Amino acid sequence: MKRTIFSALIVLLLSWGLVNAVTQQELNDAKSLIDSKADCKSLSNSQLEIIGEYYMEQMHPGTAHELMHEMMGLTEGSKAEEQFHINLARTLYCGESGGMMGGSMVNVMMGGGNMMGNYPGVYGYGNYGYWDIFQILFLLAIIFLVWFVYKFVTKKNSSSATPLNILKQRFAKGEITKKQFEAMKKDMED
Repeated sequence: MKRTIFSALIVLLLSWGLVNAVTQQELNDAKSLIDSKADCKSLSNSQLEIIGEYYMEQMHPGTAHELMHEMMGLTEGSKAEEQFHINLARTLYCGESGGMMGGSMVNVMMGGGNMMGNYPGVYGYGNYGYWDIFQILFLLAIIFLVWFVYKFVTKKNSSSATPLNILKQRFAKGEITKKQFEAMKKDMED
C-alpha cells in the first residue's frame, strides 16, 4: 500500500513538469529563430506561433502561462490561441501594431499595465524559466502530502503489530498449534 501511494506521488511529480503546453524543443526552436534575426516576411505562421509561445513563456513562465490563457479565454490547441501567439510574435518580434494584440494588452502582458501590477517584463527570471511562486507552493504541498500519508500509513501499520496480533498471525499461518496459541495468549494476559 505504501509503495503504491509513494509510486503514484512520484509519477505525479514527474509528470507535473510535462503539463506545460509548450515543449522545451519548441522554445529552443523559437530562441534559434529569434537569435538568427530572421526576417518576419520569411517566417511561416507556425514559426511565428512558436515565437509567440516563447515570448509568452518568458513573460509568464510555467503555470502562469496557462493561467494567462485562461484569463484571456483561450483554450489549449484552439485556433484563437494559435492566432494569439502569431499576433504576439508579430507585435513583439516584428514590431507590427494593431490587430488582435492591441497596445494595451501587450502593455499589460509586459507588466506595464495596471491590470496586474507594475512588474518587470519577465518577473526577474531572465530566459531561464525558474519556477514561480505558485509552482513552489504546489511542490511544497505535494511534499507535505507525501509526508502526511507516509506518517499515517506507518503509524497504522505499527499499531497493528501488537503481540496478540503477531500471535494470531502465527496461528493463522500454522506456525503454532491451537494449544500453543492458547498457552501463549494466557501468558500474555498474566
